[in-house]
Amino acid sequence: MTTAQLRQGGPSVPVRRTMNKVPQVTALFWVIKVLTTGMGETASDFLAHVMDPMIAVALGAVALAISLAVQFRLNRYVAWVYWTTVVMVSVFGTMAADVLHVGLGVPYTEATPAFMLVLAAIFGVWYATERTLSVHSINTRRREAFYWATVLATFALGTAAGDLTATNFHLGYLASGLVFTALIAVPALAHARLGLGAVAAFWSAYVLTRPLGASFADWMAVSRTRGGLDLGLGPVTAGWTLAIVALVAYFATTRRDIDG
Repeated sequence: MTTAQLRQGGPSVPVRRTMNKVPQVTALFWVIKVLTTGMGETASDFLAHVMDPMIAVALGAVALAISLAVQFRLNRYVAWVYWTTVVMVSVFGTMAADVLHVGLGVPYTEATPAFMLVLAAIFGVWYATERTLSVHSINTRRREAFYWATVLATFALGTAAGDLTATNFHLGYLASGLVFTALIAVPALAHARLGLGAVAAFWSAYVLTRPLGASFADWMAVSRTRGGLDLGLGPVTAGWTLAIVALVAYFATTRRDIDG
């Protein structure tokens, strides 16, 4: 770890630099990301069913705080720590969106644009402060703080958007999953064919992974009367968790996710 002197429009300010704290963006990165979104959705619903929802939210907040504390103490990317933190963000982000809707009665038609404004505000402050939103430069504590705030906002936004299409628009979970599968290809095509910047394409796709994974996980878990496969919240959570563990173990062993 080194200390760089960066000029912030005035006297030079010491900034603690680390190695990049985010994995390389590969196909497997997106696979694990989608799995964490689905697992977070069903895990949040499962916990709300087996215990008091407020206790579940409190436990989720504590687990997220612990995982973030460990993540911030490291000076480099560690697969197990990073993806555990993403999972905790997924679970807590889902709970936050659900509490806003169920607990406070805020409809998804209002929650979705509200979370969009929150995300836009984070992006605005991040860019105004750092002049970049690239995930290849998460090498200071401040940038890492912006990064995780953005990730949390994307999970909350994606949860609200997925429930909006499934319930308010009456598409159901399977149809919603297929819609978001098609939508997530748009940023990639726009980047390849229309000149959309890599950073904009990345964050656009990142937001869409949340409703995509959650829609398919809900479809697998919910009852047939709700248009699902009726596999149950617990079994779906366990199955998606095992898939995440297997892929993260592969990354931890091969180190093919290290961003050079």
